[in-house]
Amino acid sequence: MNNDVLTFGVEEEFFVVDRTGHLSPAGDAVVDAADEDEGELQQELTRSQAESATGICTTRDEAERQLTILRTNLAEAAARRGRRLLPSGSAPLTETALPAITPNPRYERMSEHFGATARTSHTCGCHVHIAVPDRETGIRVIDRVRPFLPALLTVTANSAICDGYDTGYASWRYQQWNRWPSAGAPPRFGSLDHYESIVDAWLRAGAILDRAMVYWDVRLSEKQPTVEFRLGDVAATVGDAVLYGVLIRGLVGTILASEERPSKLSNEVLRAQIWRASREGLSGRCPHFRTGDLAPASDVLDDVVTFASGALAETGDLDFVRDGCARLAAEGGGADRQRARFEKRGVADDVVDLLAVRST
Repeated sequence: MNNDVLTFGVEEEFFVVDRTGHLSPAGDAVVDAADEDEGELQQELTRSQAESATGICTTRDEAERQLTILRTNLAEAAARRGRRLLPSGSAPLTETALPAITPNPRYERMSEHFGATARTSHTCGCHVHIAVPDRETGIRVIDRVRPFLPALLTVTANSAICDGYDTGYASWRYQQWNRWPSAGAPPRFGSLDHYESIVDAWLRAGAILDRAMVYWDVRLSEKQPTVEFRLGDVAATVGDAVLYGVLIRGLVGTILASEERPSKLSNEVLRAQIWRASREGLSGRCPHFRTGDLAPASDVLDDVVTFASGALAETGDLDFVRDGCARLAAEGGGADRQRARFEKRGVADDVVDLLAVRST
């Protein structure tokens, strides 16, 4: 591994549920009570959620260790309060009331301004940060990575069961999240000025309240010198999250080492392609990043790995990623596991029992 290896970090959002599997307004209390000896824990928009973030990672082993500790610390704090930590993109059970907003001035302002969007878009995602030297380089990464977004979404798709029924989607969370006016596939920007002009126009229109509300599937982070990938569901397992993170790092490393021009893929077509990926996930077909033609999602994912193989080999991750993708193809991803468990009895409670993070 050379000294120029890209660093990365992973953020995960979780639901906090009670013993019956229903959302619990204990997320803020769980965050406050959890040990924070690794990474960072923070409250989320609703009181039924909690978020974790690793520190800056150089290797996949660092990321795996930190993600494991963060999940364990949150799960133990939840267990002490008779609650459970649930890594699912959407809430599996039918809820009788909308979730309470976390008592935070910014969140309360968002709730007032966006109404039902803020109250009904409570979802849990996985965000991957990849370090870049400057924002102009970040725009170059975003423009080049756009055709790969459908395949990337299939890796962590983990929200098939929501509101007590099978949605028919692998990532129903992606559909829920796109209610926000600033969410969805990014256009081809071409320049940092174009990116900033759109953000400024959103602010003037009141479509966002601050720059942290830029919710494109891939964006420039406002707090860190990174490109942030935001399209994934929270992964069912730490292993799936690590696979997702290092695959994205390899993809970005490959893009930065290449002089290939960005695809002319239109935003209208890309949005449709990501919809297809969110619908079928790993068990279905996915638009290929080269041609746009549908192919088995596992085959498309293998081609993504081949495309990024040089960068993955350089960081020692190639065999890990190949094995991880083969495992997902054979065993199914989070959405497949949710659906298989649900189909046994038609009871969404079983999905909660499957996914809930075990405390020690």
